[in-house]
Amino acid sequence: MSIHLKTAIILTMPEKLIKKIHLWLKNHKKTIAVAESCTGGQLCSLLTRSPGASDYFILGVVTYSNKSKEMVLNIPAKIINKYGAVSRQVAALMAKSIRGKNHTDFGLSVTGIAGPTGATPAKPIGTVYICLSKKNKNVCRKFNFCGSRQNIRNQATQSALHLLCAHLSQ
Repeated sequence: MSIHLKTAIILTMPEKLIKKIHLWLKNHKKTIAVAESCTGGQLCSLLTRSPGASDYFILGVVTYSNKSKEMVLNIPAKIINKYGAVSRQVAALMAKSIRGKNHTDFGLSVTGIAGPTGATPAKPIGTVYICLSKKNKNVCRKFNFCGSRQNIRNQATQSALHLLCAHLSQ
């Protein structure tokens, strides 16, 4: 029973946050583009949940593979090879690229290891980097989430929403 309760909390908790983001972006006529990896589109789904989201949501992509990060976001292979797809450097380039390519006010990216495979000693399951790019500023955060694959994805999605909300008016 507690598993269902935890799941219900995870699924309903971002509603107020989503509404706040939606209203702020609409009222301030600002735009956003999103590049996701480990969250697989969850972030885009939440940001486009509200009617009228097309006023501010320009584009969302799921660049799950290294090759797609190179092809779609122009992340140099040498950067991915040097730091790994799950890194502050790649998250920053993802956010900056998606914002720049689409001429949006904000670019938001998520890259991480949701598991159950893909971990290394330096990057265990639950390692996630989230980056927000805006004019003249990138804000990147590293997280170490725990739980199931879906819990890690949910936590990453919610953390990305919180990061965006915290920097909307700055």
